[in-house]
Amino acid sequence: MTDQPTAPALFTPFTLPSGRVLANRIVKAAMSDSLGDGTGHPSQAQLRLYERWAEGGVAASLVGEVQPDHHHAEKPGNLVLSAQSDLTAFTQLAQRGQQHGADLWLQLGHAGAMAYPPTSKAHGPSALDIPGLRCEAMSLEAIKALPAAMATTARLAREAGFGGVQVHAAHGFLLSQFLSPLFNQRTDDYGGSLNNRMRLMREVIIAVREAVGHDYPVMVKLNSSDQLQGGFEESEALPVIAALDELPIDLIDISGGTYFPGANSASDASASGPYFIEFAKRAREMTTLPLMATGGFKTLAQAEDAVAQGAVDLVGLARPLALHPSLPALWQAGKCPAPEFPRFSTPPEGGVTAWYTLRLTQLGEDREHESLGELETVLADYEARDAARAETWNAHFSN
Repeated sequence: MTDQPTAPALFTPFTLPSGRVLANRIVKAAMSDSLGDGTGHPSQAQLRLYERWAEGGVAASLVGEVQPDHHHAEKPGNLVLSAQSDLTAFTQLAQRGQQHGADLWLQLGHAGAMAYPPTSKAHGPSALDIPGLRCEAMSLEAIKALPAAMATTARLAREAGFGGVQVHAAHGFLLSQFLSPLFNQRTDDYGGSLNNRMRLMREVIIAVREAVGHDYPVMVKLNSSDQLQGGFEESEALPVIAALDELPIDLIDISGGTYFPGANSASDASASGPYFIEFAKRAREMTTLPLMATGGFKTLAQAEDAVAQGAVDLVGLARPLALHPSLPALWQAGKCPAPEFPRFSTPPEGGVTAWYTLRLTQLGEDREHESLGELETVLADYEARDAARAETWNAHFSN
């Protein structure tokens, strides 16, 4: 660790279009922390995890994959915020995660074709039957109902005290599936042309904004590319960004890649530096909205340069903050640790995600100095925890 001057651009406040002022430019990007209690409510470890990131100096944190109902969750550790939820539990999470001037936002999710089979019946834009992934096509009725359901979750998020919401249209989950010509083969108003494929995302955004009012942050997470042959590519992402410029949102969070079985991750196809900065520069020409990029930031210099050069307004960090929850405070103090990312040779599919997910559990339980063990053991522990939570989930939501 070395002492260096603080980064002037990275630690200046930023005002979102809705009027919310962020303390600096560092955001803990959404991750599926899988720390819900199995009934869709926050656990004590989850409360502590977001409290630690607030203590560590982030401007805001995002809770990933918060579901509008229990039918299409990505994992049984997801939160579910609906009219049936105990709002008091969510208020506690908002309070713990918004200490020290930090914000805590909820990411509005729907796994679609990637819903967790033991708890959900997967539905996507179109029926799929490929190795590792099967789903039925969503009915038009289900599509029409989704914007109102997402809007209810957003309204409840504001009532519970959260600082904002993010509409998740990236990483191969439902809205991303609708955008992709590879996975959206519909022939109605929600398929075919790019304008039709972005229709559901647009309807969700409008419904969410109407539910929360004009003075509450609403963000969108969008892929620059699915990194799948025949999928959503940069040539379509840029027109989507231009369309988002006309919608009542505060921020576009640029990312990429999918979690479809066998798909490459963003890191597989990128250099060692931030993955989406060059795309963000092109996106600047399509929108006046603030931009954030998530993925590949590993050093203070990379984050500072991205903001100082105007490529983005905010920097999204995920895995670095799983390794160093106080990284922003250290950087601001002039101490510049370069996170030592674990290296895995030929990891099993899902193994790296499992390692980082259980690392988040360690942080939430204040025991991060313990070893997680071999990756195969970590993956087995992760899958066993999901299986146990699935039993709780199914028992709770069957009532």
